[in-house]
Amino acid sequence: MTIEVIKPGLLSSVQDQGRSGYYHLGIPPSGAMDQQSFRAANLLLGNEETAAVLECALMGPELRFGEDAHIAVTGAAMTPKLDGVDQPLNTVVAVQAGQTLSFGFATAGARAYLAIAGGIDVPERLGSRSTYALGALGGLAGRKLEAGDVLAIGTARPDSQAGRELPADMRMPLAKEHVLRMVPGLYDYRVTPASMATFLAETWAVGSEADRIGYRLKGGTPLEFVDREPPFGAGDDPSNIVDACYPIGSIQVPSGQEPIVLHRDAVSGGGYMMIGTVISADMDLIGQMPPNTKVRFEAVTLDDALAARSERARRLDAIRAL
Repeated sequence: MTIEVIKPGLLSSVQDQGRSGYYHLGIPPSGAMDQQSFRAANLLLGNEETAAVLECALMGPELRFGEDAHIAVTGAAMTPKLDGVDQPLNTVVAVQAGQTLSFGFATAGARAYLAIAGGIDVPERLGSRSTYALGALGGLAGRKLEAGDVLAIGTARPDSQAGRELPADMRMPLAKEHVLRMVPGLYDYRVTPASMATFLAETWAVGSEADRIGYRLKGGTPLEFVDREPPFGAGDDPSNIVDACYPIGSIQVPSGQEPIVLHRDAVSGGGYMMIGTVISADMDLIGQMPPNTKVRFEAVTLDDALAARSERARRLDAIRAL
């Protein structure tokens, strides 16, 4: 089975759970920005939960189906339409051969996940079908979708049933304001305690530059740094450090001006200090934040982060049990 791309949308790409084990070589994990929504779409259809899907940012693609299929769209409020007729989100929908699937603009959230029964069949690269566009790796020719592309679809399992629905309490929140929990460090000692307190108390806004590499935040007070003599190998800017590894979710503040939260296509290291790391359980939320979303940071302990990760795992287990 194949699907023809008539219009590619804004930033539509093939994604799955991502690739692991190569970050030390400079190859990031990539994969769906909102892993909960991505996995839920597959599970609704009876796919393997890590089957490749389309991640559609802000404005979805227009696709023509060559054969009958079942689909599910989760994540952002980006209404799917079959031949111009609205279809439900978070529900398995039957598509007939020759029909055209299109989308409205996202009215809440940032990324919709289109899963197709059988999964998108592109070659695995380093154990994943995910697109890493900066490295031209994975997905469809290592890039976002383009008009005229043809997507191959795998064989569907028999348990993909039209009408199956994801309960409301198992969907990703699509609010206009979020609190992101962060574990302080590794370089928060470079910031004065009063400035760090201000950073945590203020509300920031997601900038238009937010993408799969990192989310830039604006509108807060610049950081104040502790005076120092720059160590050998670090730059003169007070936010510079001797090059270090970056975990996904780490919060950089170049020159102390605008925080950047690194996400799934981020570089693996560099010379900017990190004042903290957003906990893994809150990274899916970031993937659903469009520009101008309000954000506040909350400092938590490592034990809090581990408890939140366990709670997220329980949510995913509940979706698997549907």
